[in-house]
Amino acid sequence: MPQGSDGFSTRAIHDGERKDPTTGALNTPIYATATFAFDTAREKEAAVDAALEWEPGAFFYSRTGNPTTAAFEAKMASLEGAEDCVASSAGMASVAAALLSVLDAGDHCIASDDLFIITRFLLDDVLASKGITVDHVDITDHAAVEAAIRPNTKVLFVEALSNPHMRFADIPALADLAHGHGLVLIVDNTFLSPYLLRPVELGADIVVHAATKYIGGHGDVVAGTAAGSKARVDRMRYYLDSFGGALSVFNSWLLLRGVKTLQMRMRVHSANGLAVAEYLQSRPEVEVVNYPGLASHAQHDLAARTLADGFGGMLSLRFHAGERGMEAFCEGLRLSAIAVSLGDLHSLAYPMPKRNSLVRLSVGCEDVDDLLEDYERGIAAVAAL
Repeated sequence: MPQGSDGFSTRAIHDGERKDPTTGALNTPIYATATFAFDTAREKEAAVDAALEWEPGAFFYSRTGNPTTAAFEAKMASLEGAEDCVASSAGMASVAAALLSVLDAGDHCIASDDLFIITRFLLDDVLASKGITVDHVDITDHAAVEAAIRPNTKVLFVEALSNPHMRFADIPALADLAHGHGLVLIVDNTFLSPYLLRPVELGADIVVHAATKYIGGHGDVVAGTAAGSKARVDRMRYYLDSFGGALSVFNSWLLLRGVKTLQMRMRVHSANGLAVAEYLQSRPEVEVVNYPGLASHAQHDLAARTLADGFGGMLSLRFHAGERGMEAFCEGLRLSAIAVSLGDLHSLAYPMPKRNSLVRLSVGCEDVDDLLEDYERGIAAVAAL
C-alpha cells in the first residue's frame, strides 16, 4: 500500500486497499455479511471489545464496522490529509454525527446563513428541539461571526462553497477565529471535493462530505463521510453506530470504484464549469452568475489563491426575467436534466423558485462544446419570452 509522499492520484487508486490475502483479488471484495464468526467465545469477546474501541481491523457486526467500508474510509482519510475518516449512510448522517458529537443541550452553534436546506432543517428544527441554539451569519463577514460568539458557543459550521450562492469560505481565517475562542470548526466540503480543497490541512477540525456527489461521481450511490483526528472520528463512529447510520457495504464498494477517478473527473468538471460560467456571464438575459472562478465573484481572489487545481463544476445564476426565465432556461435544455443532487458525470439543472429563482447548475463531464450548445439552447428559450 503506497504511503507518505505519493501524489493525490496515486493515493486515490492505491491507499486503503491491498491484494486480497485469501484469493489474490486486486479489487477489494464486497464483504456482504451482517456478522463475523469466531472460533472461541473469548476470541469473540476480544473482537467486540476492540471494535467498540474503534481499533482498525476489528470486526464483529457490519453496523459497527466492515472490511469493505474500512478500505474506503482509509482511502478517504488519506485523500483528506486527516488522521481518520468514518463513512455513513448519507451526507446528512455525517453532518448530524459531526454536530452531535460536539453539541449538547444548552450549547450554541454558529452556522452560515447560506446552507443546504436539509442542513438548515437539522440545525433550526431538530437541534433546536433538543435545546441547542443556532445563529446564522454571513461567514464571509468575520466580524459578524465573532460578534455572534457566546459563552456557550461550541461549533462554527460552514460550507466551503455555499449552497446555492457559492460563497467561498476563508477556512484558515475562520479556523484561527474559531480556535481563538475554543470552538470546533466543521466544514462541509461537498461542492469542491478533497481534490480541490482539503479543509483539515487548512485548520478545520472536521470535514464532511455528501459522498453521494463528487466522491462517488456517478449518481448511483447515497453516502457520507466525516474526517478529522482519530479522537473526533471515534466519537462520530459512536454516534453513527448508536443511530444505525452504517453505510451499505455495496455502496462502500461503489465508492471505492468511484473515488479512484476523482482527480480526473474534477479536472473536467472544473474546466467545463469555468467555460460555462464565462459564457453565461456574457449573456444579457442573465442577471448574475455565482462562480468562484469568475473575477466578478466577491471571493475570487481568495479562491484563486486557495484552489490551485480548479474551481469545480458548481455554479448558480439568476435571470432578469426571474421565475419565468428560470423555468424557460431549464425546460429548454437537452443534455442537462432537471434534477436535484450534483457531482454526477451527467450535467444537472436545479430550478430554485424559493431561493430567489436561482438555477443551480452541476456542470458535468460531457464535451464542453456540447454543453455550451445546450446552454445556448436554454438561453434562447429565455430570450424568446
